[in-house]
Amino acid sequence: MDPYYAGWLSVVPPVLAIVLALLTKEVFSSLLLGILSGALIYSIGIGADFVPMQTIEVTFNIMAKKVDFNIILFCSLLGAIVYVISLAGGTKAYGIWATKRIKSRKAAMLSTGGLGTAIFIDDYFNCLTVGTVMRPVTDNYKISRAKLAYIIDSTAAPICIIAPISSWAAAVGSNLKATGAFDSDFAAFVSTIPYNFYAILALFMVFFVCIANVDFGPMYKSEKRAVVDGDLGDTNNQNHQLNASNKGTMLDMVIPILSLIVFATTALLYSGGYFGDDPTYHSIGAAFGNCSSSNALVWASFGALVVCFLLFVPRRLLTLKAFMDGAVEGIKAMLPANMILVLAWTISGVCRDLLQTPEFVKTLFEADSGATFGMLPAFIFIIAGFLSFSTGTAWGTFGILIPIVVPVAQAINPEIVTVCLSATLAGSVFGDHCSPISDTTILSSAGAGCNHVEHVSTQFGYAFIVAICSLVGYVVAGFTDGNLFLSLGCAFALLIGTVLFLHKRSEKNT
Repeated sequence: MDPYYAGWLSVVPPVLAIVLALLTKEVFSSLLLGILSGALIYSIGIGADFVPMQTIEVTFNIMAKKVDFNIILFCSLLGAIVYVISLAGGTKAYGIWATKRIKSRKAAMLSTGGLGTAIFIDDYFNCLTVGTVMRPVTDNYKISRAKLAYIIDSTAAPICIIAPISSWAAAVGSNLKATGAFDSDFAAFVSTIPYNFYAILALFMVFFVCIANVDFGPMYKSEKRAVVDGDLGDTNNQNHQLNASNKGTMLDMVIPILSLIVFATTALLYSGGYFGDDPTYHSIGAAFGNCSSSNALVWASFGALVVCFLLFVPRRLLTLKAFMDGAVEGIKAMLPANMILVLAWTISGVCRDLLQTPEFVKTLFEADSGATFGMLPAFIFIIAGFLSFSTGTAWGTFGILIPIVVPVAQAINPEIVTVCLSATLAGSVFGDHCSPISDTTILSSAGAGCNHVEHVSTQFGYAFIVAICSLVGYVVAGFTDGNLFLSLGCAFALLIGTVLFLHKRSEKNT
């Protein structure tokens, strides 16, 4: 299928899907209608002979093309691991153990955030692992599922984008290398870390909100319902624990999770050539930069499922039939998340590959490239955020913008090339963080067991405030040739003041 430049119509599908999801509280039909609208625009644009049939053909062709079966397999296997661990009593035992040692809601939230920042290898792995481990603890202290999903989501992509050894660093490095503008793409990526204001502020805000207990907006209401009424949100996916074995121990939870981490790290290194014959990839950094994260995560999740089998069946925590039935039920439990991922990939493919949304955004960027030079980082941040929010992909966004941003920044002011690159990455993470069609947002909802629309609506205010403060930081950086102390200091001060003000306002309104 040849692409068709649809101009402003190219942003109709994601906007329609987002608006419908927020209005109807139903994400499947919203995404499907967004996809069909994009396919219809494409069919009309290319002058199809029979538009209705062409629309359906385009929809399912792009769906088949864009599905990443490795990620589907990883999510399904991880669902199986989660289910059999719970069925064997591991989750219940861990919850009892952790509850005895985590003595407050604050400690439970901080522990969740700490675990999220510790798993920096990959955001998919982060989202589902943290939710699995911490859900029993946060439930015990009446922390809403919306708050749990927010903590998970805000320590997934933001930590991966500033971790030199991660699948995200590998993706960014490959795009930087393609520009040919840097002697070392790894060094160029590391130089962007201090200026990635959105990622830094998003991580800071998680711990600030948890320590100071300063929720606001829809999240404030969700937390009040959880504390006062015991209404945590959607907890249906925990029902299988009612039939959990009473013989399970905390180690039945810890060993499979640790094995998953070890297998994932080893598999990432293996796929990156660390154990191969090419000496180029015999360093950890080079191997991670060359790895295939989706393949490695499938291998790791399968290995962890084998560990579960060897741990549970010989000890008769589960029979062979119960284990296999549990694995199948776990895969079934991931079906909604997998369906949303497929639909999200499809609408992203319709926009990027067929309607050329990136080209439309590029024309906007180039039309305004003569704007005040000092505003360039802020302008890049806005464009990246808009594109990532619309398409639901941070990787696709910085893949599109990095080849444009680097030569523009070098021509205008070489002193702020690093700041402009950081603004590109930060804006990409912002859009991905709060977009309803983002795979990370979807997996955060699944990992926390939270209604997806509730997660999006409660998190958006937090993400938007961080984005505004980051934008101010980039304005200051643009006019001070990248002064890190002034720009990041202004952003931090504004964030703290704004959050405290909004919290007081929410308390007053309540």
